[in-house]
Formats: sequence, C-alpha cells, structure tokens
Amino acid sequence: MHILVINPGATSTKVSVFEGENEVFRTNIEHSGAELAPFERIIDQLDFRKAVIEETLRANGYADTRWDAVCGRGGLLRHIPSGTYAVTDAVIHDIQNPPYGEHASNLGAVLARALAAPAEAPAFFVDPVSVDELSPLARVSGLKGMERESFFHALNQKAAARLAATELGRPYEDLNLIVVHMGGGVSVAAHQKGRVVDNFNVKDDGSFGLNRGGALPANALVNLCFSGKTKQEVKRLIGSEAGVFSYLGTVDFRQVEEAALADSASEAALIFEAMAYQHAKDIGAMAAVMAFEVDAIVYTGGIANSRVFCDRITSYVGKIAPTLRIPGEEEMRALAMGALRVLQGEQVSVY
Repeated sequence: MHILVINPGATSTKVSVFEGENEVFRTNIEHSGAELAPFERIIDQLDFRKAVIEETLRANGYADTRWDAVCGRGGLLRHIPSGTYAVTDAVIHDIQNPPYGEHASNLGAVLARALAAPAEAPAFFVDPVSVDELSPLARVSGLKGMERESFFHALNQKAAARLAATELGRPYEDLNLIVVHMGGGVSVAAHQKGRVVDNFNVKDDGSFGLNRGGALPANALVNLCFSGKTKQEVKRLIGSEAGVFSYLGTVDFRQVEEAALADSASEAALIFEAMAYQHAKDIGAMAAVMAFEVDAIVYTGGIANSRVFCDRITSYVGKIAPTLRIPGEEEMRALAMGALRVLQGEQVSVY
C-alpha cells in the first residue's frame, strides 16, 4: 500500500512515502521568508505548498504513483477523540475558519485532500493537538465558565504509548501509562486504558518548557497583564520568551545540560534540576489521577534523548512505576500508521 504523508511546519513541509509500514522516501522542503511573505493567512499558502510538493514528488520518481491514501498532520481543529479521521467538508470549513487560531499544521488535512483527489484516494488526518478524551473531573478548573481544555502532543503521545505497549507485550487499551513528551513544548498525560483522561500542557499549565512558562503564579500573571503590556506582548512573553530561555537565554537543551553538568553551582544546574523537578510533579499528579495504578512512565520527544535528564526525573518518580525511554518524535510514521490501520480495516473516525 502506497501512503503519502504531509507534515507542514511554519517554514517547511515534510513529505514521506510509505509502502505499508516501511518508509521509502522522506524529505524536508524549506520555505524562505520571501516565498511565504505574500500570503496573509496560512490557508492562502495551499496552492504554493501543493505545487512544491508535487514538484518534489516528480523529481524523485513519484509523479505517477497511485496513492492508496494521503495523510496530513491535523491542526487546531475542534476537540475530538483520538483516531484517524477522514478529511470531510466540515474539516475543510474549520481549516478555513479555524476555531483556535492560525497554525501551519492546519494545512495538513487540506493538502492531503488536494493531493489525494487526482488518485481518487482517501484523505486522512490523525490525532491533532486538539484531541480531547478528558474525564468530566479533569475539565473543572476552579472558576465556573473557565473550564480546562485538552491541547497536547497527541500524535506523538499516542504513538509513543503504542510503542510502549508493544515493549510491555500488552494491548495499549489494557494499560495505564503516563507519557511525558519533552520537546520544544512539554505535555504530560494520563493514558488510562487507551484514553487520555487528563493532561498538562505547557501552553496553559504544568511544567515550564524551553521557551514557555507553563503554570505561572496566577496573581503575578494578572499583574503582568496590567503592567502596560499589550495582550500580544504578554502572550509572546509567556509563550515564546519564558521557560528556560528567560533564565539562560537559550532554547538549546544540549547547551543547558552541558553547562549544568560542568558546574553544579551554576544557574544552568538549578534550571536543569528545576525542569526535572517540575516534570516529576506533573507525573505525580497524573499518577494520582489513576489512583497510582500505573504500568509505566514513558519519556518521549527530543529531550528524551538525554538519559541524564530522564534519570533525574526518575530519581523523583521511580517508585511509582517502571520507566521507558522512547526518544524523538516520529510524527511521519505515526501519521502513516494511522492511515494504514484504517486501510487494513479499522473504523475511520468522522469529524
């Protein structure tokens, strides 16, 4: 089965070709600022990105390939359960009128449909960041009308959880797992018998990340909002200039780790340890959600490549459950496998 996978980012588009479970081609197409400058909205880039993808496929011998499916990354869509979804008119409507704002990933599903159409192939997307399987208890925030919402690294979280289940030799749907995604952003989630019943994400709560603030002190945050800064300035500060960057001036975790290990009395060492400490607090909270009946704690994402950092987290939470390290984030494979499961008979979800 030939599956084309499309993963649009802010300044690039990743393209992969899978034959069944095997990835046979991958490339990352870079887009310059000058190329993207004429487009006012993300959706306006559709024809440009489609043409670039088609040219890349032609140049690499895939011009006449009859795709069995095309799968794109899901964007900031409405809250939905985990699954592989058909790209329908309702999906396209919400990409053109995004309920949670503009993001390059919003192009994934619409590109999938556009590229699938000539081959009369199905178009899919899998596990967008808006996946919502929260329990009713998890939605309560403490202020009526301001309920907690589910935004997390669903695609990689679910993929890592399934890999962990394979390692444990049990079905994902039979396990209680805590998955810790550590990359540019952080999310810690409770996977209870195949559903993410609660999660922390660095956009709104939980541990700080490389450049995001996580759960900041509420009263101090209110004061910041009324300090003369605009709404846009506050959002930029807590969303891209906070976290490790605000303390150390870098978002390169390797630099942080190197400095921390070189001098245990340095600020880098303090922030390195504080980040592990806060991740551990989030893991403990997710363990409580599942009454401490946890089969494994799974570390994933780019920072999970650091065994030293994962070991520091484990020093706090190791008594809760065994730990597994599944570093990196194989988004392309996760998208392809989501499409393949449907092609092999799994029920496709309807948006």
